[in-house]
Amino acid sequence: MSTFMANAGTVQQKWFVVDATDKVVGRLAVLIANVLRGKHKADYTPHCDTGDYVIVVNAERVQFTGRKWDQKTYQDYSHYAGGQKITPAKEMLARKPEEILRRAVKRMMPRGPLAYKQLTKLKIFAGNQHPHQAQQPQELKLNG
Repeated sequence: MSTFMANAGTVQQKWFVVDATDKVVGRLAVLIANVLRGKHKADYTPHCDTGDYVIVVNAERVQFTGRKWDQKTYQDYSHYAGGQKITPAKEMLARKPEEILRRAVKRMMPRGPLAYKQLTKLKIFAGNQHPHQAQQPQELKLNG
């Protein structure tokens, strides 16, 4: 008897769609990160991409708990002198609502080439329309 190890040839990747309406950002992000990594599957293998694709719709309707809309900031730095930009959460929601969820999921993934590849399987859209109907995505039941 030997231990089963998944590889690229044995993994069946599915497509899931998630509605982010009135979901808390952090709680939604951890569930999405687990699906991207494949931790919801019985054949999860840490060194192999066993995860599924995730489509998130209605990203502009996510919620924060507490006073984070007023207090939370996002920092970007160009590595030049004076190149630091600090964006409040409300402004980020107005400009790029997808980026709030993308950054939350990215920070819940491990750092490294495999996680960067898995993060490309995340598709986020501000509205309720997406161009991935041909993949026949299934509704992902979130219990969080």
